[in-house]
Amino acid sequence: MSDENQERPKRLTAQRKFQIYLETRAPDAPVGEIIRRNGLMLADLREVEETVEQAAIAALKINGTRKALPADVPPEEYARVANELQEKVKALADLTVEYQLFKKKQIWESEQERKRKSSRSN
Repeated sequence: MSDENQERPKRLTAQRKFQIYLETRAPDAPVGEIIRRNGLMLADLREVEETVEQAAIAALKINGTRKALPADVPPEEYARVANELQEKVKALADLTVEYQLFKKKQIWESEQERKRKSSRSN
């Protein structure tokens, strides 16, 4: 089958990514074959491995301190925080554009001043 006719693999669920991770941990596992079969690249597998490691460390830290796992966040609270984050990202983007324009204006003005000075000295 040609590449044009092949469907892109569906987005993998977290559960499926974990299964792939476990499958690649087996002794003598054909890692290349496993990731190709699942439509992944080696970099994707490395990202999954890093995520699993970070999650395991975080869980062990929680268990080590005998703290309870954080409670689920209500959907309303999640939506509020997500909206707030989106507003802050937009504000930061706007400020970045303004800063870049300001810097360009400063450069342009300094070039104009330099031209004026050089034309006066001639």
